[in-house]
Amino acid sequence: MKVAVFSARSYDRRFLDEANRATPTTPSTEWVYFDVALDADTAALAQGCQAVCVFVNDRLDAAALHALARLGVGAILLRCAGFNNVDLTVALELGMFVARVPSYSPEAVAEHTLAMVMTLNRQTHRAFNRVRDGNFMLEGLLGRTLHGKTVGIVGTGKIGLAAARIFHGMGCTVLGCDPYPSPLFEPLGDMAPLEELLARSDIVTLHCPLTEASRHMIDAGALARMKPGAMLVNTSRGALVDTTAVIKALKSRHLGHLAIDVYEQEGPLFFQDRSGQIIDDDVFQRLMTFPNVLVTGHQGFFTVEALQEISAATLGNLRHFIERTPCPNRVDAH
Repeated sequence: MKVAVFSARSYDRRFLDEANRATPTTPSTEWVYFDVALDADTAALAQGCQAVCVFVNDRLDAAALHALARLGVGAILLRCAGFNNVDLTVALELGMFVARVPSYSPEAVAEHTLAMVMTLNRQTHRAFNRVRDGNFMLEGLLGRTLHGKTVGIVGTGKIGLAAARIFHGMGCTVLGCDPYPSPLFEPLGDMAPLEELLARSDIVTLHCPLTEASRHMIDAGALARMKPGAMLVNTSRGALVDTTAVIKALKSRHLGHLAIDVYEQEGPLFFQDRSGQIIDDDVFQRLMTFPNVLVTGHQGFFTVEALQEISAATLGNLRHFIERTPCPNRVDAH
């Protein structure tokens, strides 16, 4: 069994190899690593492989899937929870096995959300640079005490619940919004419609999947309903937010802070070193001019524990494919 691993970085190799050594598959699996992302143009690299292993910015559209099918690829193993980058209808028409990692250390993403909130609120990133330059002045670093503030959590799945526990433990009033609310949220806060959550929250943080219904759920109208000066945090999927509308809300001073670990057009940027190149994404470059904006490069999941869980679950999904046994992580078209 050969598996082509796309968008592979050193940490992917490390943790997949460690997981395979710990519980090897039968028959044994050869992992073939490629730094490039998977799309219709790079699918040919999977020649001789029975499965591909992909990440969030690999593009498995109809053209890519047909190219893989012609090569004899029968399985798509996602190293992530989201699957919006896969044309599931085409994949299932081709008889492909598609499986994801539905949950991996939700606390990792929730803790990164807190880190971004605290960084922006208390200006620790700016303070760090000042002190290194010998500047110990406090002007411009004034923050707000989070205790007693209202935090709105959009999406109360495992990550949203982990975030709710954190902010509840800090003494915040927690609001939740989800079409399928979890009973585990009840001791942590109150459920509210999105419009009410936006209007009441000092911090709004997104923890929901990207679907056609949720695409640009934070648009100009939603931003206008938010409290003046509120903070928006997105550690889920970039397309949940209309970036152009966010820029307008920042320029008008209505949106107080923005923290994003994801970006709608992140594919050409994230998980790469672009420090010596010109970034020609004018929308992204405009975002970076605001002092009240914090961007990280899809880092929320990036802990040892999460990568171990991702690798173990990915190998488990591969075993189900090899053994033709029911896979609880298999993805079907909706």
